[in-house]
Order: sequence, then C-alpha cells, then structure tokens
Amino acid sequence: MVQAAAQRRRLGAARRGGPETGATEDGRAASSAAKTCAILRAFAARSPLRLTDIAAATGLNKVTALRIVETLIEEGFVAREAQGRGFARGREILALAATAGRPDDIRALARPSLVRLAALSGDTVILSVRSGPDSVCLDREVGSFPIRANYLEIGSRRPLGVGAGALALLSALPDREIEAVLDASGARLAPYPRLDAATLRDLVAESRARGHVLLLDRVVDRMGAIGIPVLDDAGTVAAALSIAALTERIVERADALAAALRREADLVRRELAGAADAGAGP
Repeated sequence: MVQAAAQRRRLGAARRGGPETGATEDGRAASSAAKTCAILRAFAARSPLRLTDIAAATGLNKVTALRIVETLIEEGFVAREAQGRGFARGREILALAATAGRPDDIRALARPSLVRLAALSGDTVILSVRSGPDSVCLDREVGSFPIRANYLEIGSRRPLGVGAGALALLSALPDREIEAVLDASGARLAPYPRLDAATLRDLVAESRARGHVLLLDRVVDRMGAIGIPVLDDAGTVAAALSIAALTERIVERADALAAALRREADLVRRELAGAADAGAGP
C-alpha cells in the first residue's frame, strides 16, 4: 500500500507539473542547452558547415542537429547558404564577435605582436588561447613567404598539446592539471598518432627545459612550429604565440625565432597588466 500511495503521489505531481516534472524539465533544458552550445562552437571553429559536418563535430544525430539549427536560423545565429547546401554563421554570431572587445581583450593587445613576428619571420604567426581541454586559434597573421602554414583557421580547435601553441599552453599548466587534461584526452588524440599522451608528457618536459616549444613533423609532414606561452603578472597562462613554417625554416632559425617570440610575449604580458590596471580604476 505504501508503494501504491507513493506511485499515486508521483503521478499526481506529474499531472500538476510538480517537483518531479520540474526536475525532468530542468534536465531536458540543460541537455538541450549543451547541444546548442556544441553547435555554436562548431560554427565558431568553421563556417560554412553542412549538416554532416555539424553532426560529426558535435556527436549529435542529424535529426537533432537539424532541429537545433532550424531554431538558430529563426533566432539569427545561423543562416542558410545562398545555394541551400549548407549553413553559415548568422548575423547574431557576427554581432557578438564584433562587441566582444574589452580593454583587456588579448586578441587586440597581441595583434601588433603578430604583425611584427610575421614581418620578421615571413611565416604564419598564431595566437592561441585555452578553452577547456582545447587550444583555440584566436588570431593569425600570414607572412610573405610563398609556402604558408594555413592549416589553422581563426576559431580552429585542437586538443591541448597538438601544435606548438597548444603545447605551449599545456606546458605552462601545473603538473596535476596537465595529467588531468591528458587523462581526459583519450580518443581525441587518435587523429594525431605522433602525439599520444606519453609523447606529450615527454614534449612538455623538453619544452620546459628548453624554454620554448619546438615541434617538428608531428602534426603535418614537413611542417614545424615554435611557440611560447604568454603569462600574466600572476604567472597564469593567458595565451600562446607560435610561428609555423616549413620544418627547415624553423630549424635553421630556431634560436632567433624563439628570442623574438619571447620578446613579444613579454610585451603582451605588459599590455595585459596595463589594461588590468586601467580597468581597476582609481
């Protein structure tokens, strides 16, 4: 009888929209929000996208992905391509990006450094920041050398450690956090067979001993990169600067490029400190 009474209470609560129904609806809302955020991250990394691309990037089935995309189209965050074959970033995403700048916006503060490094090296310079277990290409500047490292676009994501900037970010983290990141990486490193967790641990140790990251032929054949973290005044990693080029161009100028990266990273650190002081006010 006790069980029957409990059953009746649960049914009554469900009919009235009581606590149990509310908990279920909250869970569904949280799940739906997470799926929407995953789709928005996919568009932040690349645009335009086809439905198969969205499903592959988010792990959602096509029916669910299309349902959420249709809602995002209605709200202006996604737009159909003119030919109707895919989807692109909508005006609302572009508006958010345009208004995201702040006095301490590291992309704006680091832009002069990217320009100087690209002019000095002739190669592709990348500004990377951490987003959870990922490194995100926040900005880049392409130099004048005809063979360019254009495999990273603004918004591109990779697991921490995959790439010179991503490895610089990883190397600057506390040891326990590095272990947590690598333990969680698992299958995400599978597309990069030369950069498994054990190899990344060794590369972190080498980078710390050397004072900068040197990554050669690990992600793309015949391409190398050199990178260094940008720390704030508290010693916390804020970003990473890296230069990507043909492997031989990196090797023959490694010391000079590392010195230039170190100078610019220090300049960005000072810019961040100045912006923080200005934001604090009197």
